[in-house]
Amino acid sequence: MGRGLYSALLYLLSPFIWWRIWREWLPTYKRRQRLGWISRAPHRPLWIHAASVGEIMTARPLIKALIDRYPDSPVVVTTMTATGAEQVKTLFKGEVSHYFLPLDFPCATARFVERLSPRIGIIVETELWPNLVHACARRQVPLALVNGRLSAGATRQYAKVARLMAQTLNHFDWLGIKDAVDAERFTALGAPTEKMVITGGLKFDLAQSDEAQKASEYLLDQWGGRFVWVAASTHDGEDEQVLAAHRRLLAVVPSALLVLVPRHPQRFDDVAQLVSHHGLAMARRSRGEGVTPDIRVYLGDTMGEVMTFYGTASAAFVGGSLVPVGGHNLLEPASLGVPVISGPYLDNFTEIAALLDDADALTHVSSSEHLGQALLAVRADPATAHAQGARGQDVVVAHRGALAATLDGLIPLLPQEAV
Repeated sequence: MGRGLYSALLYLLSPFIWWRIWREWLPTYKRRQRLGWISRAPHRPLWIHAASVGEIMTARPLIKALIDRYPDSPVVVTTMTATGAEQVKTLFKGEVSHYFLPLDFPCATARFVERLSPRIGIIVETELWPNLVHACARRQVPLALVNGRLSAGATRQYAKVARLMAQTLNHFDWLGIKDAVDAERFTALGAPTEKMVITGGLKFDLAQSDEAQKASEYLLDQWGGRFVWVAASTHDGEDEQVLAAHRRLLAVVPSALLVLVPRHPQRFDDVAQLVSHHGLAMARRSRGEGVTPDIRVYLGDTMGEVMTFYGTASAAFVGGSLVPVGGHNLLEPASLGVPVISGPYLDNFTEIAALLDDADALTHVSSSEHLGQALLAVRADPATAHAQGARGQDVVVAHRGALAATLDGLIPLLPQEAV
C-alpha cells in the first residue's frame, strides 16, 4: 500500500474515525484542532508527540531535560487522548503548550506542521503516522523517534503495509530504539539501519520528583503507620478482583488501606460506586477527603499522582494485567523499591517483566485469591518483601542511561541557535 491509497482509505473511514475521536476531548479545546487548525506558534518550538498517559510518563524525563537545556525554546507536546492532555497539564504545569494531534489526513497534517513550524519533531515510541511524517519531511522539519518499540503483534500489522511503513520510516532523521529485539523489528519494516541507535528504554530513567516524594511522606504521616498497598492503572473487570483481594487482606489486617487508582478518569465515578457497593468506607483524593481510621479504600481519582501513591506503598499491584490488556509500567513502583505484583497479561511489557523475573523482583498472580495471598505474604514477612523491592530498584538503576543516549542523538538535529 502506498500513501495515496492509505489516505483514500482514511477518507473512506472518516465517519467512524471521527466518531471514535469525538470522545477524546476536553471542553477547553476546539475540535477543529483535529483538522490541524491550531494557533500559529510565535516562535519555532521543540515539538514532542506522545499518544497518551503511558507515553507521556515515558517521555517525562526527556521533556524535562529539553525544558532545562533549551530555556529559550518553547516546548509543545501533542497527544491523541484526553487523558494524555490532562497528564501533560498535571505534570508540567504551564511549562509546555499542548495541542491534540490532528487526524492523519494529508491536508490536516500539512496545516498542522505549517502552523506549528517546529524546530524538531520528536515522536515517542510507535506513533508512525504516514501523512504527518510526510508533512514534516516536505517542510524539512528534522524528525526523530525516541524509545522506539514494536510489539510482535504491531510488527505483524505493520508488515501488511510494509511499503508504506518503509516510506514513513525513511523520512526519520534519527531512530532511537529501545533494544535489539525492537531494532530487528524496525529493520524488518524497512527502517534505515544507518539512522538507528539502540539507546535502551527511557522508562528506566524515571524518578520520583521531590514534590511527589514530599506528598508521599505527608500522606504516610497522615495515615499513621497503617499497612498500605496500591493497585494502580486498573481496568474494567479488574477493580472487582482488587477489592476481593483487599477483603481477604482485611480479614487478617483490619486496618489495611488500599489506594485504588483506575487507569482512565472516565471510570472514576463508576469505580467509586463499585467500592460503595462492596460496603467499604472510602475517601476520594479529588475531593480532598481525609483518611480517617474507618476508611478502607482511598480512591486516587486524580491525574499525574501515581508516583506519589506508589511512594506510600508496602506493595504495589500494576493493573491491566489481570485482564487481557497487556499490562502497564512495572518500573514505576520498582524504581521506588516497592515490591511489585502483576497478573499474567504482560504482552506490552514482556522484556521488562523478564528482567524483573530474572532478579526475582516480580510476584505473579492469576486471581483475586492469589493477589490476596501475595499481600498477606508481604505483611507477614516485610524483610523478604523489602529485599524483593530492593532487587527491583537495582534492575531500574542498572538499566538507566537511555536519556543521555537519546539527548546525544537529538542534539545534532537541533538548529545551532537552539543548542
